[in-house]
Amino acid sequence: MTAATTEAGAERGAPTSAPHRRLTLMNSVLGAVIVALDGTVLMIAQPTLRRDLDASLTEVQWTSTGYLIAVAGLLVFAGRLGDRFGHRRVFAWGVLGFGAASAGIGFAPDVGWVIGLRVVQGVFGALLQPATLGMLRAAFPPDRLGMPIALRTSAIGVAVAAGPLVGGVLVAQLGWRAVFFLNVVPALGMGLLALVVRAPETPDAKGVSGTRLDLPGAALLAVSLAALVHTLVGVAEHGWTATGVLGLLIAAASAAALVRHERRTPDPLLPPALLGSATVGAALGVLVAASAAMLGALFVCSFVLQDVLGMDPLRTSLVALPGGVMMVLGAPLSAVLLRRWGARPTALTGSALLTAGVLALSPLGPGSSTVVIGGGFLLLGAGFGALMVTATAVVVRHAPAESAGVAGGLQQTAMNVGPTLGVAVATTLMPLGTGPALLVLAGVAALGAPLAVRMPRPARPARDGTRSVRNDEDKDDEREP
Repeated sequence: MTAATTEAGAERGAPTSAPHRRLTLMNSVLGAVIVALDGTVLMIAQPTLRRDLDASLTEVQWTSTGYLIAVAGLLVFAGRLGDRFGHRRVFAWGVLGFGAASAGIGFAPDVGWVIGLRVVQGVFGALLQPATLGMLRAAFPPDRLGMPIALRTSAIGVAVAAGPLVGGVLVAQLGWRAVFFLNVVPALGMGLLALVVRAPETPDAKGVSGTRLDLPGAALLAVSLAALVHTLVGVAEHGWTATGVLGLLIAAASAAALVRHERRTPDPLLPPALLGSATVGAALGVLVAASAAMLGALFVCSFVLQDVLGMDPLRTSLVALPGGVMMVLGAPLSAVLLRRWGARPTALTGSALLTAGVLALSPLGPGSSTVVIGGGFLLLGAGFGALMVTATAVVVRHAPAESAGVAGGLQQTAMNVGPTLGVAVATTLMPLGTGPALLVLAGVAALGAPLAVRMPRPARPARDGTRSVRNDEDKDDEREP
């Protein structure tokens, strides 16, 4: 029996032992944390890396851009590999490769090696990230996914909040190379554990192990997403140029060719059952809108707090800390609300909180009260955490079990495209003033509300008097084309 069919059996309700669930949750959480922590500590290490390797600013920017392009272009195909060969196995490949690339960067002799190995790290990061969600889908019943996803979201919030502090200590005491060696031992441990500890044997089930990999579709999607992400990153750094317009044209042409190809191929990379789901599409749209508004607002507010109000990076982090704390603490609460209320009201509440947070920060400037600023960040964290948990749970829950990896790849793609889009929007609008930029970003956050309405409707009382989210979601699924 292959790993893919073993996991497919678990996804269809085969019993999974409690120890295996705990191990799966641990690997999923730690895998997501490693990726989140790597990105945040690198930002702190880049100035020292530039001086130590005598690199140009453009070269240093490519240590982030190269990684981001590799990840964004390969996430969906990596998810399909998980569906085909088993998410646990692909997770092991990804985390071991990610750790090995991290060690290589730590020993890199010049910036060219750093850039090349960061691209390699991005390839393995793309394998790793969808698998963290695919493994959860395989190990937990669909109606119990909310809390595991919430714990994963909280852990990511902790990593993002702690990253600058950890990175600052490591760079100050041991140098920039230490931030990459930080990943090696945890990655090695998780990868070996995932290879050694196998899922319990389950009855055979029909999965996607016999389907062909859609390599042309994967190539077209990779080109489209890579061109889009490269363009958005370039807009954030240099504004709109002829190269940016060309990048958008390449992305659009590749996307059109992808749609044409996917309609004709017998084994599409993007299954019609997944793309035809209004629920999944709405949840992905919510993730893009929420992450764009959140990261765009953080970009604008960081500029105002440091360049206008004169705060140093440490004080800026402390002022914004309520947002991170609320995201960490609010994610498990969102999982409880998701189970009791259903996806639609939970997502609507998250959209309202996120929009209110951006609006509360829009007057930010000289004379702004620290309490008001902290309150705005608190609303941001609460709304974003609720939307992350709810939309991710909807994507994973409503995707066909045999396409759980592709669904995870789409979720991660949304979380990569959204922030780059938000920062590009913020950069474009900031010449008009930070207030107008934040008002537009509040409008982007508000787009989550009409999308949330397309999620499963509120839970209704079951026969025993309790509220049943799962029954309502199943009925919504039956009505989808």
